[in-house]
Amino acid sequence: MPTPIATAVPVTHAGICGLGVYRPRRVVPNSEIVEAIESSDEWIKTRSGIAARHWAEPDETIVSMSVAAARDALKAAGLDADQVDAVVLATSSQMVLGPSAGAVVATELGMHDTAAYDVSAGCAGFCYALADAANLVRAGQARNVLVIGVERLSDLLDTTDRSCAFIFADGAGAVVVGAAEQEGIGPVAWGSDGSRTSAIKQDKDFAQYFAEVAAAEASGGTSQRPYIRMNGTEVFRWAVTFLEQACRAALDNAGITAADLDAFVPHQANIRITDALVRTLDLPDTVAVARDIIDTGNTSAASIPMAMEQLLRSGAANPGDTALLLGFGAGLAYAGQVVHLPPIA
Repeated sequence: MPTPIATAVPVTHAGICGLGVYRPRRVVPNSEIVEAIESSDEWIKTRSGIAARHWAEPDETIVSMSVAAARDALKAAGLDADQVDAVVLATSSQMVLGPSAGAVVATELGMHDTAAYDVSAGCAGFCYALADAANLVRAGQARNVLVIGVERLSDLLDTTDRSCAFIFADGAGAVVVGAAEQEGIGPVAWGSDGSRTSAIKQDKDFAQYFAEVAAAEASGGTSQRPYIRMNGTEVFRWAVTFLEQACRAALDNAGITAADLDAFVPHQANIRITDALVRTLDLPDTVAVARDIIDTGNTSAASIPMAMEQLLRSGAANPGDTALLLGFGAGLAYAGQVVHLPPIA
């Protein structure tokens, strides 16, 4: 008879054990960008809620910001790096195709022979990665998983583009997912609609860009590098009409209602989208709502862990509270789950 294949022993539940973030040093108020986009502080605040954002300096890379956030997450979880079995890193702004940023981060943290990979799901990336991590732990494939959301979107910004130059920003957030005595990460509600890729996308691929560079060199002309572009109206309409059912699906998956929530942490895309979802879901006044976008901007895959940290740091929410997370954006893609909020360093 063939020898049975050894299998990992599944655990019953997964939870978030610790949270850490990194906010770049440079704070960019609206006053620094309004001239280039022929706008005003009032227009930006009214349209998005943003008063300022953080843009990374040259030494604040995808890897270095991830490492800083991860160290704080490990500290909050009371774990050492060698107790982590996998790293799942979500980003859309890593400027190389390989190696994965997750693998480099694992090595920088002192991990050895640790599984690591990147997830590209736009602003839903963190919630996608969190679902992956929870399932790895539940299946017994990993004791602890480090989940990171990180962006340097300032690298992809056309600073004269009135549609999105004021929106996107940089930063990193990380959590440690491990076994829990009770379920701390509800089943994910997720999906995508590839017919809406034009709503948020890079305006040209690198093959096209290289061809333009070659043509420009031959003719003595110029070429323009790829930038991120967004149709804000299309995204807003999709968000306020579709995301209610995504939120309700995540609540149903967890077996609770909106009235059972202590906090709501949506992706920090636009404060008007957040406010519309709060009204549509009829959230009680007792639910703390993350509005980190005001001072942090839209950091895509990093926004949910950064917004969680802001709620906890401010005292608006507490570790152990029940929170609904909802990521949504480029793809268009969405993912959400109900979690118990973790401790911070």
